[in-house]
Amino acid sequence: MAHCIVPEAEALLDKTIKVLDHGFVRLVDYMGSDARIVQTARVSYGAGTKSVREDAGLIDYLMRHQHTSPFEHVVLELHCKMPIFVARQWIRHRTARLNEISGRYSVLDRECYCPDPAQIKKQSTSNKQGRADHEVPPELSRKVLDLLRRDQGSAYASYEELINDGIARELARINLPLSLYTQWYWQMDLHNLFHFIKLRADQHAQWEIQQYALVIADIARAIAPQAYAAFDRHVLQGQRFSADELDALRALLAGQPNPLPDRKRAEFERKLAPPPSR
Repeated sequence: MAHCIVPEAEALLDKTIKVLDHGFVRLVDYMGSDARIVQTARVSYGAGTKSVREDAGLIDYLMRHQHTSPFEHVVLELHCKMPIFVARQWIRHRTARLNEISGRYSVLDRECYCPDPAQIKKQSTSNKQGRADHEVPPELSRKVLDLLRRDQGSAYASYEELINDGIARELARINLPLSLYTQWYWQMDLHNLFHFIKLRADQHAQWEIQQYALVIADIARAIAPQAYAAFDRHVLQGQRFSADELDALRALLAGQPNPLPDRKRAEFERKLAPPPSR
């Protein structure tokens, strides 16, 4: 099979998609499509003779039964710009190939992330690593933004002063804040990209990285729509159940009480609830 060309993906090439206040995601290149997944699964030559419906059925079967290697033959190359604190969460997905801008070689731009007032919230009492759902009073929101902008400006002014004094860039950068923007070229195959989307587009992930994951999900959907549909059906909208939870399902189907204790029961019931709308 020759190089796969997907019109919807071609329309996205080099298109800068804005994320947050100064960030973006840009599709630089892609290799493969739904057709490539089908081809590698069948180990055939050329496009084959199967219908679109049969191809979609095969892709769904592969996703349903976790036959993941054919999805690894689709690769996306992205140029991304994000705050450093987002990049440090992102880098946890170690199956990617990336090259990040270096503050040792380059003078970094004066661009720091300031959240929208609607995203300024207090610490959640139920989630140790997340925010509460409700917004803070406007006067507290203004205070937070004023403090962030003041400290960001002070830190960057000191950085500029050190640069102008001829101090090595690798030293001048060390007091810059996590809110400073960085950027990289990031390449990942579709199987591992789906794992990234599952974790980072989830509502439990930090809101800022969710915004990047949702944009990347749209790009992946444009390149391989049948694969993304199967991923959405079986992974994003699906659930995995433990042995105890399967016992609870069997009990409920038999008209018996749910045997799970309180905390496990609450988690089990959340899995059965309709998925949140986006």
